[in-house]
Formats: sequence, structure tokens, C-alpha cells
Amino acid sequence: MEVRTTCAYCGVGCGIVARRTGERSVEIAGDPDHPANAGRLCSKGTHLGETVGLEGRLLHPMIGTKRVGWDRALDLVARRFRDTIARHGPNSVAFYVSGQLLTEDYYVANKLMKGFIGSGNIDTNSRLCMSSAVAGHVRAFGEDVVPASYADLDAADLIVLVGSNTAWCHPIVYQRIMAARAARGTKLVVIDPRRTETAAEADLHLAIRPGSDVALMNGLLAWCRDAGLIDHDYLAGHVNVPGDFWDKLGEGNDLWSTARACDVQPADLRRFYDLFAANPRTVTMFSQGINQSVSGTDQVNAITNLHLATGRIGTPGAAPFSITGQPNAMGGREVGGLASTLAAHMDFAPENVARVGRFWAAPNMATKPGLKAVDLFRGVGEGRIKAIWIMATNPAVSMPDAGQVREALAACPFVVVSDVIADTDTGRFAHVRLPATAWGEKDGTVTNSERCVSRQRPIFAPPGEARPDWWIVKEVGRRMGWRSAFAFDRPVDVWREHVRLSAYQNDGARRFRLDRATPGNSDYETMEPFRWGDDAFADGVYPTPDGRARLVTVTQRAGERPLERWPMTLNTGRYRDQWHTMTRTGLAPRLARHREEPLVEIHPDDAARLDIADGALARVSTPRGESLYRVAVTHAQRLGELFVPIHWTDRGSTGGRTGLLPRPLVDPHSGQPGFKTTPAAIAAVATEWRGFLLMRGESGAMPDCLWATRVAVPHGTLWELAGDGDAAALERLLPQGDRIEAFDPAKGSRRIAVIRDGRLAALLFVTSDGVLPSRDWLIAQLAAPAVAPTLLAGRAPGPSIDRGPIVCVCFDIGARAISDAIRADGLADVAAVGAALRAGTNCGSCRPAIAGLIADHANRESINASR
Repeated sequence: MEVRTTCAYCGVGCGIVARRTGERSVEIAGDPDHPANAGRLCSKGTHLGETVGLEGRLLHPMIGTKRVGWDRALDLVARRFRDTIARHGPNSVAFYVSGQLLTEDYYVANKLMKGFIGSGNIDTNSRLCMSSAVAGHVRAFGEDVVPASYADLDAADLIVLVGSNTAWCHPIVYQRIMAARAARGTKLVVIDPRRTETAAEADLHLAIRPGSDVALMNGLLAWCRDAGLIDHDYLAGHVNVPGDFWDKLGEGNDLWSTARACDVQPADLRRFYDLFAANPRTVTMFSQGINQSVSGTDQVNAITNLHLATGRIGTPGAAPFSITGQPNAMGGREVGGLASTLAAHMDFAPENVARVGRFWAAPNMATKPGLKAVDLFRGVGEGRIKAIWIMATNPAVSMPDAGQVREALAACPFVVVSDVIADTDTGRFAHVRLPATAWGEKDGTVTNSERCVSRQRPIFAPPGEARPDWWIVKEVGRRMGWRSAFAFDRPVDVWREHVRLSAYQNDGARRFRLDRATPGNSDYETMEPFRWGDDAFADGVYPTPDGRARLVTVTQRAGERPLERWPMTLNTGRYRDQWHTMTRTGLAPRLARHREEPLVEIHPDDAARLDIADGALARVSTPRGESLYRVAVTHAQRLGELFVPIHWTDRGSTGGRTGLLPRPLVDPHSGQPGFKTTPAAIAAVATEWRGFLLMRGESGAMPDCLWATRVAVPHGTLWELAGDGDAAALERLLPQGDRIEAFDPAKGSRRIAVIRDGRLAALLFVTSDGVLPSRDWLIAQLAAPAVAPTLLAGRAPGPSIDRGPIVCVCFDIGARAISDAIRADGLADVAAVGAALRAGTNCGSCRPAIAGLIADHANRESINASR
């Protein structure tokens, strides 16, 4: 039987058709009828079927290390929260929730905290990725309404991507942009300090100085004013403009000053201005590079100012477009999952508090916003919050200054964690762990970046004693004394109440209302995707008291000067094929192939100056902490800047702990942390040896050495290793079995294979001064029926073939195969490579890399021809 559901990953919200093939196995395909993706899936969505096993799952309630029944666990949670509130008041407790929750989960948690416990202390990890967009929308439009849809990308003549590596982070949106370019010649400008694969495909890439986005947008707006591009009729009819707005805009925003502030060439800046002038149908799409800043809200409003002042909003192909990172960040915004909002797009104005209180029949309505994420965990550390419930997220990894977060959780009197994984960095601090359902078992709704509501439907029954998050929360609410308010039996009961609240006493002051959603049981089961608030602001009327939007005066913050101890600037972000802290994607061997280890990317000149070699190890330090990374030397980085990924945890690596590095500094309006401009230093780390450990099945303990990074591989686990001292200690990790060994004292090399039942069980290769073989053939031996005679040589009998790094994860195609086909068959474009090898024909996120291989071949041919 086929199940139509929605992807578990980013905010694109792709539809999936899942066909169950076994007790815990499923075939995944894109839903051709879903408006978000029309059948396309990225590499992560394509390989969701590899992540639905029960490896590492939390399947039973746990108090400490003891398995207990649900009644005992829930009674304890309810009693401890009730007692804490009685002794210290409602603001002594908090929930920290997640964009991984479904809307129904979010709704029940928000209702319990804000309506019945009586505190605003519920915040979400979406605070870390899109709360500046929320604050900017409210300042400009009066409500958190995204005034764009994916269809605008089809109609735009110019698409400006700001702080968004779309090819990696939102591949299906990127495909849509590429299709528009092919069909109608849409121009693409990418504004990003890094030359990402997205930037490499653009008509223009502006590698601006990090944090100079306000200067860039203000400069463009000032130029538009001088060039006669301001839509004065639109401003007069639909927008409030502060009296001194244009005077303040004129200060230091000429082309030359803007180019200097942004550290770009004036000619490139003028080219951007000319493209903007020539293409009124402009979509400016922005993501974490804008939001994750201590001036993120101002950066959002610099973009909305530009669109409002030029009338590029409310018409097809013209809009500012915030694209969210998580699958249900938007759903959380709708129900009030942020500490700064109440519910259903209402704030804490007295009339809204009274309205929601009437609807919920709530006895203890919160009357003011609660603590935002950074302040919330600071409150835990200071002892003001004495009980916290963390749902579907891993703040001990993902929060800025994660070391302080860990100290806070360790000192907190009562920590509850609801999760799908038994052992997480955050779960280790929990007094109670509650097993929640995972993707493939969940039943409810999500809302994507364009406000499209879709169903997420179960494929499997919940395993063990796992329960939906909404069920867990409502059971605690009932045990705390509010039985009738939390009398939900099915997710449709929650949905029905959410729909009613969206329209309750809503006379049109709020655009958010789910009028198209019929709340009947059968309607819920058969619900088709729908987008609320179609054609937002097409009528030029905004949800403000006077119906007008607002220009907001914003100025560029002074850039931080390099610090003597930390002279570089650290940027953080995502990898193409991994997701958050890898509790799901880390299970999929194919998704590990693109970037197997956490890398620090550095410009070649910086690497040469600091004597840091490509492929070596380096320590990145900041005022808050330090961590190790493998080095990747690349011209994609600006001089003086570093980039590291966010995904690795203590459960999977001794390095790559990026959350330890950023400062807990936040935007003053949104409370969103600034992850993109942390002062940092980097230094080479010498090791005496390097190697790898390959084991069939799940590995046990993490290797005890300086560098150990876990990589999921078919039928087993690979650990990449490096360290000092005697590597012989690693042999204790090898399982029992017959050993074959080879030693080379001259190279400090040892190679050990463990054979059990005639098959390979484990391999340990270590060298001090030699070459390690490619892992591909050795990994394949884990599934081989017999041991190959050349096992310790690390290669197959006969000529060996090095596939090179995997480029196309969807079809497992390496760079060598693509380069060979380009050379042998004269393949001149990405489409030709796709026709020959299939590479790039599924999710499309590898297409820029394929284009790079084609360009490299053309350059070599040109050089050879000139000799």
C-alpha cells in the first residue's frame, strides 16, 4: 500500500510516496502531485528509507537508567512540574521544542505552557534559524506572513539569493530556479561570503564581507532612489514611511562607500544594481546567512524596505522570500511555538491574551513573552528555571556556547527529554527520557516555507512503547489537573481546535486563518496540500492597524575589528547530505559519502601563512571554546575567514563540535544568535599516526585517540583515526576472531584483519609514514562471502580503480567516473553527463559539482591546446 506523506527534512516541504516493503523497510519516491516538489526529491529525501530502522532508538520510558512504564514516568513528570510551580512560580519551568515536531505536537505543548501553566517559557530551536525573519515580517507587515510562493520563482526575471547555499540546503528549490533560468532566462545573483556551489552557477556572485548585508541593501535602495526606481504611488497608497527615512538612507550609501563597506569591487556592485533596475520582477530569497546574525532583523528589514519601496511585492515574480530551514518551522510559528508570540499569529497584547484565554477556557494565561532560547538556557544555568522539558532537539550540540548549555543542564534539578534516540548529547543530562515517534510513525501536519500545509502520515506502527509527542504532552497536562482541556484522543482533535482558534474572533486583522481546512475526521485523513493566505498582499492591504506596510530605518552596524588572539572570522553552516545533529542522516551510508568528516575550510593563503596543510588536522578556537577539524584548503573561502559544519556530536566524533565555538550573542529584536561572524583562530595539530578502523555491524565504544570520526558504511561502521602515542591500544577495540597481520616498522605501519566464520569482521590500518588505501573496496568486503587474498594490501586483485570522491550520492557515482566520461565521450554540459551516467538527474544538488568537473576538463584542454 502506498502512503502519501511529507519529507522529514528542510522547509521546502516535499511530498513523498512511500511503499512499505517489510517490517521496517520502505521504498521512497517523490510525490508527483505535491505542489512543492512535483515528484522531485533531494539526496536526503531519496535515502529516507535507509533511516527507518530501529538502531539506537529509545523504545521505553526511562527514569535515570531504569526502564519504567508510561504511568510511572508521566506521573513523575507531572508531579515534579506541579511541585516546582507551586514552590517557585510558573516561570520556574520551561519547554524547549523543535521544528521537527508536527503542528499538532506544537499546539498541545504551547497550550499547556501558555494557557495552563501560565508562563511564556516555551521556545523552539527554530529561534536559531528563522526568528529574525519573523521579527522583520512583523515590523514591516504587521504579521509574520511570508509574501511569496514557489510559483514566484517561475515568474521572476531576477532571483537574488542572500545568505543561502540553496543548491545544498534547499535542492528542490534550487532545481526550480535552474528550470526557470533554462525556460525563460531568469538571472541569478548570489550574495554570500563563500563561493559555494550555488554561487558558482550564478550570473553574478558578490562575496561580501560577512555581516555587511544592511550596507548592501541600503546602498541599492539609495541608488534606486537616485535612479528614479522608487514606486512613489505604491508608497503613497500602501506604505508608511518615517519622516527622516530618506535623509538617513543618504548617509554613506553611495556606490563607492557601499563597495568599500561590503569589500566588493565597485564594478561588480554596479552590475548588481543594473540587473535589479532591468528586472522589476525580482524575488529576493534569504535564509540563515541573513537570519543568523546579531543584526538579523535589521538585515531582513533592509530587504523588505527594498521591495516595498520599489513596489516589488504582491505581484507574480516579485517578493522578499524567507525560506525556512526545518520541516515545520512555519507550523511552529503558526501555533505560537516561539516564546515571543502567543498563538495563531497573536502577540501578548491584552486583548489577545483575553481572546485566547476565552477560547481555551484557560485558568492561568501567560500575559507576557517568555525567555528566548539563549536566555532560557541562561536561566537554567542561573537556577531561575528549575525544571525543563526538551522535545525533539539536541541543544547540548546545537545551541551557541554549548559548553555552558551542558553545565546548565547538569545543574538543573529536573530535566525531561522526549526523543527518538536513546543516547544523545542532551539525553545524557535527562532525569526522565520519554520515547517519541519518529518520521514514518508520526501522524499530523506540517507547514512549509511558502505556507503550504501538508499531511505527514504514518508508514509504520510506533515501535516498542513510543508515543506521539502530542499524546505525551496532553497526558502530562491531564495529570497536572486539566483533564477536560487536554481531552485529545487523535491528532485530528488537535487539528480541529487549531483550525477553530485561527478563525476565532478573527475579523481579518490577522491573515493567518485556516478557512480552507475542513476539520472533519475523513477530511483530515484525505487532506490535500493547501496554502493559506494565497497571493499575500496582492490587494496592497497589510495586517496593521491602518492597513499599511512600514519602511523601517536600519543602519549598518560597525564591523568588529580583528582581535589579536582571534584574528579570523568563523562561519558555520550545513552540509549537502547531512541534517542537524545526524541522528537520522547519520544512519544512511550513502549520505556519509559526500563529506565523511567535519572539515574546516580555509583560504590557501591563510593556510600557507599558518603552515596548515590540506588534509591535516587543525584546532579552531574562539573566546567560548575549541574543537578539532580536518582541513580543507579552498579558494571558496575569503581571506581571513573559516567555515565549519554544524552536524557532528560527541556521540560520533572527538572533533567537529561546532556548537562549542559561537558566542551567545543575539539580535536585540528577535533573540536569534549570531552564528556567522565569531572571532576565531586556527592552528595546525601534528599527529604521530593516522589510520582507520572498519567493523562489521554496529561499533562499540568510540576509539580513545585524538581524532576519531564515525562514518556509516554498508553493513558496518568506519572510524577515521589520528593520534599520538602508541596506536597499539586501538587493538583492544577489535572483536574476537582469527587474525591476519602485517607490520612495516620502517613506515610505522600495522594492518590487522579479524576473520570470523570465514568472513571479514574488522580491519585496523595504521601508519606513521605511509599511504593508507582507499576505503571503498575494503568497505565492500564486509558483505563479501569470503576473505580476499589481497585484503591487507587494501585493494582488489589485479588493477585497482579509484572512484574518487562521491559526487552524485543519489546514484553513487564518483568524480573519476564522471571525469573519464567527460574526456572519453566529449560530454560538454551537465545534461549530457546526466544522459550518459544519470549523475545529477535526481535531486540535482550535485549539478554544480558536475559543472565544475566539465569546466576543469575544458581548462586543461585549453592549456594543452595553447602549448
